[in-house]
Formats: sequence, C-alpha cells, structure tokens
Amino acid sequence: MKRFFSFCLALVLVLSLAGCSGGGNGSGTSQGVQDTQADKGLEIMGDNVTYDPNHLVNDGAPITIDWWVWATEDMFRSIAEAYQEIHPNVTINVINNPWDGFFTKLPLALQRDEEGPTLFNIHNSYEHLLLNYIEPYDISTDDLIADYPSASTHLMDGNIYYMDYGLSTGMFYYNKDLWAEAGLTDDDIPKTWDEFIEVAQKLTKFDENGNMIQAGYNYNNYFNSTVIGLNYQFGDNLFSADGKESLVDGDGMKDAASFLIDLYEKYHVGDKDFGTNYDQSFYQGQSAMVFAWGFFVGNLATNAPDINYGTFEIPTQDGKTPYAYYRYNGESTPGINKNATDAQKEVAQDFIRFFLASDDVQIKLSQDGGLIPAKSSLMEAPELKDTPIVKTVGPHIDRYIWPGAMPSTVENNLKIAGEDILYNGKDADDALKTAADTIDIDLANADFTSSESLYAYYEE
Repeated sequence: MKRFFSFCLALVLVLSLAGCSGGGNGSGTSQGVQDTQADKGLEIMGDNVTYDPNHLVNDGAPITIDWWVWATEDMFRSIAEAYQEIHPNVTINVINNPWDGFFTKLPLALQRDEEGPTLFNIHNSYEHLLLNYIEPYDISTDDLIADYPSASTHLMDGNIYYMDYGLSTGMFYYNKDLWAEAGLTDDDIPKTWDEFIEVAQKLTKFDENGNMIQAGYNYNNYFNSTVIGLNYQFGDNLFSADGKESLVDGDGMKDAASFLIDLYEKYHVGDKDFGTNYDQSFYQGQSAMVFAWGFFVGNLATNAPDINYGTFEIPTQDGKTPYAYYRYNGESTPGINKNATDAQKEVAQDFIRFFLASDDVQIKLSQDGGLIPAKSSLMEAPELKDTPIVKTVGPHIDRYIWPGAMPSTVENNLKIAGEDILYNGKDADDALKTAADTIDIDLANADFTSSESLYAYYEE
C-alpha cells in the first residue's frame, strides 16, 4: 500500500491538533476557499477501496456539510479536518448531539433535505429507524468486503449503506494498585469463573460494621450490557434458530442472570447500592474490577487518566475454549442522507471513500475508540498491537459472536429487567419473561433476523 509522506505528516499534525482542541458544539458555519488545484501531488491510498486525492470536489467551489455525532466529537473532527486539508473548499461541521435523544432527533432532521445533516453516525441497534433515509455507498461491494470482511453482514439488496470500521466487545478492567494491595499478581488473572469469584472476594473490603467500602466487582447500571452475551457460555444463543425470536427467557440467559445476581447476593463481591454507576465507582478507586467494552479505554483516559489499570479476557466455565466467549458489535461508519442535495452527497461519498481507504484514519479510530480494526490488513498493525482490546481479545476474536443489528429493544428491556430484579424485588424468571414478550413483539415489527447462524462455530 502506498503512502505519501507529506500527506501523512499533515494528517498526523491535524489529528494531534484536533485531539488537543477544546471541543465546542461544532456548529460553526465557516466556508472553505475556492480550490483550483486538482493535482495535489498526493499518491493513491488504500488496497481494494482506494482514494485518489488528486481531484476537485464540487468542482472546487466552497461547500459546507454537517456531520452529526453523539460522542468523541474531537476524534471525528480531526478526521474531517484531515479531509479538509486535501480539499480546502469543503467545510465539515461536526455537531455533537447527546446520545439521549439522538435517535429521536435524527430521523426528523434527515427529512429537512439540505438543511439536515449530510453525514450522521449510526448505531446498528437503530438501523430500522434510519434505513429509509440512507443513501447507499457508491463503492464496489466486492472491494468493501475484500478490505472489511464484516461488511458482508451489512449487505442489503446488493448495496452497503453503512458497515463496521472497528469491532468492539467486553473485557474486564482492573485497578492494578488495588490488585497489588490484595497480594495479587499477574499469575492470579482468572481463567475460570470460580477463580474470578475467589479474586473478587480478595479485592472486596468491609469496615468494622460490615459495610462495604471497596467492591471487588461492580456492574451497577451495566447489568443489561453485561448479561447479553454471557448466555453463550451458559448454554443458549440469544435468538431462536430462525433468528426471529429472542431467547432472553431461556435457560442460558436465566443462568447468566443468576450468576450475576449471586456475585452480589451470595458471594458479596459487590452490592446493588454500592455506587449507582460502575464507571464512576471505578474512576474513584472504590471498585477494583468492572466489565466494559472497548470504549472504556477512552473514558478512562478522559475521566481517570491517573488510574493504573489492566485488562483481561472474560473468564469461562472451565478455562477451556467455549462455544463463544461473548458477543461483539461493530462501530458503524457514517450514513449519507439521501435527502441531501446532489452536491452535498457528492462530498459525502468522496469523504466516505477517504475515510475507508486511509489506514491513518482507521488506526486513529481504533486507537482512540478502543477497537479491533475491521480492516483486515490492519489486524497486525504495529501501532495497534499493544492496545488493550487487541492484546486482550484479539487472539480469540473468532470465538465471539455477532448477534446481528439487533434493535435497541433488546438492551432496553433487559435494562428494565435488571432494575426490576435488583431494585424492585421482581423474580428473575418473571422479569426475563416480561422482557422476552416485549422484545418479541418489537422484533416482529422491526422485521429482524439474527445473524448468529453466520457464526463459524454455530453448529456446535
């Protein structure tokens, strides 16, 4: 793959400067300048999906588009600015809209034609709300799949409307200082759940009155995201064989939920009332271990940069390779608003090709987002080999399942079930049955089919 030194230097400079910027809402309306230089002396990027920077976009005339995101706007803004270095006539306003309400506001904004966002970030659990507004990528699907194999799972009617730029999953984060205080070493990293319980108990502290002052493990406010995926180790897929109905009230999910409840109520390594949020408790050094996805790497860098932490892979029942360790999900590439003007869509299509062809962009996304790169040629990239998720999960990523772009109803209703079990005294089986009934109604209306059958070890 060819890289042009001056471009890379400019990209690194832009990325570093943007990463240090103060943020803001990104809603400025500054215009680019007329671009008259088609041949920019830059070499072509990419392997199968390629990007030739030596052309004019929008005939070089100034044009502004908006890009809606819900988090890490500095990271996305740095990528927009790297593109603008090549095409100075283009202004991409990166606009942060908080997660709460994002997918309520976005479909309405996408109906505003050129006044709505031309680019917008997608979470695949809201695919069903957005597909009617998305323009398919003007890139060969064969080329996309050749570079990004998981793109094949997003093929619809011969088109790809969005895909994964990185893969994420859950892993355990532990406070190394608290670990050492408990007399634990690297040799104590648990491989089985029994070993995990033993370690968590050693990390749990109580005062003279029996009040918990340090949790060995804390999953408060993260029960749903934790339990969805444990079911694979406890004997069940998440969806039925036809992929149409949930199994959240099946034996596998019941056993997984019971295990999490027992960690608090039987083994006393944490408590539902010991901090309302697992992340804040970890930031404050009150909880020694938490389970979170790759994004937590960035959260720690922002919110608790002084914590000395490590990560380890999710344990298994017997320490051996399971049917699946857990599930994974993809961080999605931006969608293009099909209601935007032709000029806006031309810019967006060009930007998406740059976004996917540039290894520097993809490495930046994986580093900052705590991701395994979805671009197969970067799986061994030296810049990523020491990132927590690649070190921890990378060797076994083939043993993690993608359940499909499951609608948000699955996580939302299991969140309700977890709260009912932990705080409202509801029987676990009844809570899971209520969740399953609601989820199945929503899945039918969403015309959802699980992708579990695509898993390489599905027949096991």
